[in-house]
Amino acid sequence: MFDSIGWVEILIIVVAGLFILGPERLPSAAAWLGKTVRQVREYATGAREQLKQEMGPEFESLRKPLEDLRELRNFDPKRAVTKHLFEDPEPTKSNGYPTPPAAEQRPLAPGERPPYDPDAT
Repeated sequence: MFDSIGWVEILIIVVAGLFILGPERLPSAAAWLGKTVRQVREYATGAREQLKQEMGPEFESLRKPLEDLRELRNFDPKRAVTKHLFEDPEPTKSNGYPTPPAAEQRPLAPGERPPYDPDAT
């Protein structure tokens, strides 16, 4: 939620709060804000748990697309290239069927001609 807020922004908010509220009301305002944020988190956690209990296994099937969208939002080209270059590729699926395993390739013997497929050329 607060991924884009750095320490400089927090410091500016604290200094602005000090000028707006004054030093005598700032601690009570910070305590109220902390309590309110904690309460909102508890409400969100309770709602999520209640949905999880009522929906059962369907809840996980709904969460999967949302997690995929979150991964797309956090897309980093450098990480994607590194993943595809240095990690083992996962077998892709088309139409719900797993891809067949690749035929084992061996080096050609001296004088042996590579296989030729007239339909592929």
